[in-house]
Amino acid sequence: MQRYLEITDKHLFEKSSWREYQRSLKQEAKKRSVFNLLKYASVFIFMFMAVIAIIGGLNGNANSTSEKMEQPETSVNILSQETYEKTPVFFKKDVKRLLNNLPLANLKKESFEVEVKGKKYLIDTTLDIDLQNYISDKIKKYTSRKRYVSKQIGFVAMDPYSGKIRAMVGFNKNRNAENPCINSEFPAASVFKIITAAAAIEKYGMNSDSKLNYNGRKYSLYKSQLKKKTNKYSHFTTLRKSFALSINPVFGKLGKLLLGQTVLAQYAKAFGFNRDINFELDFDPSVITITNEPYQLAEIACGFNRETTISPLHGALMASVVLNNGILVEPTIINRLTDHNGRILYRSHFTPIHQAITPHASVVLADIMKETIKSGTLRKAFRGYKKDRVLSRLRIGGKSGSIKNKARTAYIDWFVGYAHEKKGDEKLVISVVVAHGKYRGVKAAHYAREAMKRYFSAYFAKNDSTPKKTKS
Repeated sequence: MQRYLEITDKHLFEKSSWREYQRSLKQEAKKRSVFNLLKYASVFIFMFMAVIAIIGGLNGNANSTSEKMEQPETSVNILSQETYEKTPVFFKKDVKRLLNNLPLANLKKESFEVEVKGKKYLIDTTLDIDLQNYISDKIKKYTSRKRYVSKQIGFVAMDPYSGKIRAMVGFNKNRNAENPCINSEFPAASVFKIITAAAAIEKYGMNSDSKLNYNGRKYSLYKSQLKKKTNKYSHFTTLRKSFALSINPVFGKLGKLLLGQTVLAQYAKAFGFNRDINFELDFDPSVITITNEPYQLAEIACGFNRETTISPLHGALMASVVLNNGILVEPTIINRLTDHNGRILYRSHFTPIHQAITPHASVVLADIMKETIKSGTLRKAFRGYKKDRVLSRLRIGGKSGSIKNKARTAYIDWFVGYAHEKKGDEKLVISVVVAHGKYRGVKAAHYAREAMKRYFSAYFAKNDSTPKKTKS
């Protein structure tokens, strides 16, 4: 208040009168008001023009997009091709709607065209069309045998790093329109031992040589075999051997006495059970229900039940975790989608879901899966692979599984595994299910072996730098 009085007193002495002084103050206030008004108006006009420019640019882009899809190719595209590649117009859910859930199994060409509401789109798939047609021909050949015809076959081969599907072939004797590769009605059987082993390795520090024991037969699962006991009738083994030979009481005891409901549920979810996985096609989630009932825990852990179900596509995702340092990735079968003018509207890319297990656990899993090929349940199917011209250059691992379906009308036979180039980085995961009828035909592991040999034979022929000797 004192400062205000001092200032006004000074002005009273300088001005001729109080009224003149008030008039001058009003004029100065008006000048300041006009100046501030002009200043803020200019800022507002500048911002308004900037917004108009941005909106105009976006509208121009949108208009150019719609015009280019509907007008002849002579129309000018405002956005460059590079911009479309970096900023996709479609997402997986849009591609899914566009394809209207086409099965996409048994494709004969790497690319195909679809027409939706008068507009044509070109679909470039991720398929290795040579492998795709090779497996398709093999399935046709083997299912043509009347006595040994299979009811259903689902075959999926995938790049574990990117999630790109390299082959997807399905056979369905009674429902040709359906794609068995994305059908999760198949009991997982002993394939679930992959998850049980992963939980034991990561949660309780087990390794390939961890000591285990069991009583009774290898492939039975009686309650008396699930007791924590060791006697003169006990068989001693390791995690590697029990996994390779698929010993049910060992994995049953792990589920009941060690892991329990919470841990099994945690690792099942980590591997993709009971969850929707983003894909360009609708495929059913794999299903598992885990209670705290002791014998059910044992059944779940060793796969000795028909309620835990998976699809061949999910089997490939499980195998990819082993080769991908424990990372679960989204699968993709569409490499890119373009309109009739060649503009890229969608391009697939590597999409990790999460870290399912640690890299260390994935290394141990890969090791025990190799033992299954070497001396376990897949030994006969891969007999002589170390002397084979192509297979000898690969590290191969897998897990078999077999059980009757819920209706007991088919015998379900699984292979889930991988092939890894020894002196390089090329890898492939393969998942095959065969639902045999009255007579058992060609087994799932046989399809897997032939696929590995075909794929890597072409890969080595293309990439080997050493010139081959030719006969004169």
